Amino acid sequence: MTKSPDLPADGVDVVGIGNALVDVLSHESEEFLLHHKLVKGTMALIDSGQADRLYDEMAPAVEISGGSTANTMVGLASLGASSAFIGRVHDDQLGEVFSHDLHAAGVHVSTSTAADGPPTGRCLILVTPDAERTLNTFLGAASEIDENDIDEELISQAKITYLEGYLYDQPQAKRAFHQAASVAHEANRKVALTLSDPFCVDRHRDDFLGLIEGAVDILFANEAEICSLYEVDEFDQALEKVRGHCEIGVLTRGAQGAVIVSRDDTHFVAAQAVPNRIVDSTGAGDLYAAGFLFGLGRNFDLKRCGQIGAVCASEVISHIGARPETQLSVLVDTIL
Repeated sequence: MTKSPDLPADGVDVVGIGNALVDVLSHESEEFLLHHKLVKGTMALIDSGQADRLYDEMAPAVEISGGSTANTMVGLASLGASSAFIGRVHDDQLGEVFSHDLHAAGVHVSTSTAADGPPTGRCLILVTPDAERTLNTFLGAASEIDENDIDEELISQAKITYLEGYLYDQPQAKRAFHQAASVAHEANRKVALTLSDPFCVDRHRDDFLGLIEGAVDILFANEAEICSLYEVDEFDQALEKVRGHCEIGVLTRGAQGAVIVSRDDTHFVAAQAVPNRIVDSTGAGDLYAAGFLFGLGRNFDLKRCGQIGAVCASEVISHIGARPETQLSVLVDTIL
């Protein structure tokens, strides 16, 4: 396990546990998606052979260290919070790039490096002209994260442990997920969960419902994910169902903004205008979560937390890639 040497003695604001992936982004047509039988706006798990075939047919691509939770931790660091990431990479070039990029962004790294087994994971992201992204993920080494990768000391010292719903697709990762949540609560810390993807919700609905009821304090979901979770067609129905099942529900709706639900209140937060145009929606939810968690860690009211999330999301969708290109702390101070 590789640990960042500069971990603060008093822990971190947020530690995230997720898939360690390198994003490979290209612009593609709607016809390209149809030809490959891909469902726009969703994430599909693919094997190494599928990854190689799809990569061979993609347009010229940009490679950027990614992974949903890692993106959120980078966003937190850009805001001035202390953040850490737990995941697994292979002892290969992409694994080195991933860990280096996180550390360079100011994230404290606690990754396990495998000497054998599958290579470091990658996510092939196809961006259509409407800026929607379709994700095709070869998990590789990331899928082998297990209980041995969980840094219990780090989790017990973090104010919030942030868990990626995608981890539920692998049995050993699922066990690590539960272990981390247990350690956090034993230390009287908070646990946050992002549902990740509506198809992910479909695969694990009963487990997620149980988690939200008993182990999750803060839930992040977009409109499609929360409606899928409760098997309803209308957002307002899902909104009422989530109320009271966890401490805070953060429900994003794209251009319609977000709704933040607590047991007693509902806050509507408008989307932040994007300078010029939306270029790539990859990472919008990840950076919204970063902004919200940053505000929460500083005891801001829930609406203010949502406004910071909206500013962060607007920055990341204004360019290619799921990580900020502008110092978010400066951007938030300028806008808000």
